[in-house]
Amino acid sequence: MTKTNEHLLDNVRRIHFVGIGGSGMCPLAEILLGKGYEITGSDAAQSDTLDRIRSLGIKVSMGHAPENVRGADLVVYTAAVKQDNPELAAAREWNIPAVERCVMLGYVASQFSQSIAVCGTHGKTTTTSMLTQILTMAGFDPTAVIGAKLPFLGSNSRTGQSEYMVCEACEYVDSFLHIYPAVTVMLNVDEDHLDYFGTLERIKESFTQFAGQTSDILVVNGDDDNTMFCVQGMEEKGKKIVTFGFGDQNEYRAVLSDKSGVYDSFELMHGQEKIADIALNVPGKFNVMNALAAAAAAVTLGVPVQKAAEALNAFTGAHRRFESLGTFRGIDVADDFAHHPAELRVTLETAMKMGYQQVWAVFQPHTFSRTFTFLNEFAEVLSIPDHCILSEILPVRETNTYHIYAKDLAEKIPGCVWFETFEEIADYVTSRAKPGDLILTIGGGNVYMCADMIVKKLK
Repeated sequence: MTKTNEHLLDNVRRIHFVGIGGSGMCPLAEILLGKGYEITGSDAAQSDTLDRIRSLGIKVSMGHAPENVRGADLVVYTAAVKQDNPELAAAREWNIPAVERCVMLGYVASQFSQSIAVCGTHGKTTTTSMLTQILTMAGFDPTAVIGAKLPFLGSNSRTGQSEYMVCEACEYVDSFLHIYPAVTVMLNVDEDHLDYFGTLERIKESFTQFAGQTSDILVVNGDDDNTMFCVQGMEEKGKKIVTFGFGDQNEYRAVLSDKSGVYDSFELMHGQEKIADIALNVPGKFNVMNALAAAAAAVTLGVPVQKAAEALNAFTGAHRRFESLGTFRGIDVADDFAHHPAELRVTLETAMKMGYQQVWAVFQPHTFSRTFTFLNEFAEVLSIPDHCILSEILPVRETNTYHIYAKDLAEKIPGCVWFETFEEIADYVTSRAKPGDLILTIGGGNVYMCADMIVKKLK
């Protein structure tokens, strides 16, 4: 892919977003509204996001209809929108240009001289949130596009007036190859989205290309062999490489001072020198790595290290990232976005270290292809909690050509049960959990709706 969209918004006044409530769509709509464009949108389902968008003066239509795009100069749609969508069909019929969200994100990022893209298989949303909070609290006035709501902002976007922009860059279907950032933060490179990539080698090729599209600085996980493979030779191409991790070879290191592995505090090291103490309010060693990545990027960009530490100490998490929903009848309820075995492992191992009597994990498998490919890995990590309850597999964009079902996974996990509906799951777990327990809903789909049902039943 090449930079072909620098004139995307020439002669454009009104932009219509198909699926404007999506986590990747609403930030772009808000940013472009702030830049003076007239924005309209449509969505199939009502949500809090739509309420917020309407409060900004954006007209949102419920449902998709051809008349919604009438008068638009450009239509933006998500990858989830099918080509026979009536609004896309109308745009074609009326010769209104239509582009996918990733193309618009690439264009928006290109308007900032200090664009920072956060990529990686795991941890993108949390790290993007942390870096946004650091830059905002340090007075850098960034623009931001985040994949989930950041409580600090009350939104998943921010429109700043500086040259700094932070965005989450997703590798699925090579979406991030539309972005040419000044700075890339590469967290890790792992096997995922094999329905598209097929092999780890193809994933590494994609991340290597993205590293090559970065103009100035690569802030990378020096502990991850796949990440280091993707940036080899980049210094010869004029890019600065900054490494972070736990290993002594890294420029920025974390030395854990709290060995419990729950709410980790650590010493931030630059080489052999301690430059800050950081005490996180989000659990897990994986969040130490996310914080380390954000700190390394921020300090490299010129943020005073104490300002970075203050912001990380104040960070309380991102929506659906081990998000506490409260304590009800003595039972804690939390929700997490983990949907890959590697993410599940760190989330569940952290939960098991937090001192609960029993941990009840409610997992919604996400896509047939991922469940089929990683069936044994899922079974292994879902055996970590005291209890595992499964919902049916969320198909997302697939049909079940794999002939894989939740019961196939449940049979491989000792004591596991599965149900067809969230209502049944909520009844089951709320009738069995006791004070001192944790109920943790997990998955990349709509399992948060099950969490809401659990909270209502406990109340």
